[in-house]
Amino acid sequence: MKRKEIQELKGKSREELLKLLALSREQLQKLQFDVVAGKVKNISTRRILRKDVARILTFLRTLDHEQKG
Repeated sequence: MKRKEIQELKGKSREELLKLLALSREQLQKLQFDVVAGKVKNISTRRILRKDVARILTFLRTLDHEQKG
């Protein structure tokens, strides 16, 4: 994820982040199946997607903490 995309995450609502999280997890699952099947040669894409999921989860947690207090 590029810096610009990370900055855009900060401005998104909780619902938008949840949709993006579901989409990213779906892509990750599909990629993992493709890796096992031998369809993908660039395995580093999986690492990038996992980090994107972690970033989205981090932003969701910070939103939750801000709302609580």
